[in-house]
Formats: sequence, structure tokens, C-alpha cells
Amino acid sequence: MRHYVTVYLQWLEELLSSPEQLEKIDISALRKEILVQIGFIQHERAVHFQVVILVGLAFFLTMGFCLYFHTIGLILLSVLLLGLFAPYIWHYYFLENSIQKIYILYNRVAALEDQIDYPNRDKMGQF
Repeated sequence: MRHYVTVYLQWLEELLSSPEQLEKIDISALRKEILVQIGFIQHERAVHFQVVILVGLAFFLTMGFCLYFHTIGLILLSVLLLGLFAPYIWHYYFLENSIQKIYILYNRVAALEDQIDYPNRDKMGQF
């Protein structure tokens, strides 16, 4: 999913930075396509949020049991869950920031079609 979102963001940024390419595209269709992609990525983000919550809850419960029972099995399980928890947090962070960038790019596309100066349409990277 990381590659999918990265490539999509690059494509969209390149498209919006090239007036020649924008003239060839139906802006209304592009807006609809961006909304579809936002839906896909939001679904992925929601699933990863649930996974982060469950793995985090399991990690902290296991740590609590580990402090009480002092068994090697619980220590190993805690280390394993921490090894899963950290990458899940990192991936969720990536998805959250990427979807916010897509919102800003969508506002730029909407401003092209509606001739309205939408807020946050030129704030790339300023979250």
C-alpha cells in the first residue's frame, strides 16, 4: 500500500504542476477519481487504525502481565508485540499524512474547476 499511495501522490503532483497535461484532462472526472482514491486509502487507514489499537492493547496487557508474573514467555511475547507495534504505528503515520496531502491536492483540482480559492490548496507539507 505504501508504494501505491506514493506513486499516486507523485502522479497527482506531477499532473497538477504541468499546465499542458491539465488542459488534456476532464477536471470533473479527475475530481471523481481522486475521491475514489481517497475512499480506498481511508478504508486502508481505518483498517490499520484498528490493527494499531489491537496490537497496542495486546502489547500493554502483555507488559502488565509480564510485570506481575515474570515469565520468559510473556517477555518474549511482549518483545514480539513491540516489534509489530512500532512498524504499524509508522505505517499508520504514513497513511494519515498521505491522505491529508491528497485532500490538499483535491482542493487544488477543485479550485481549477470551480474558480474558487479554496483554503489549504497551496499548503503542501504544512500540517
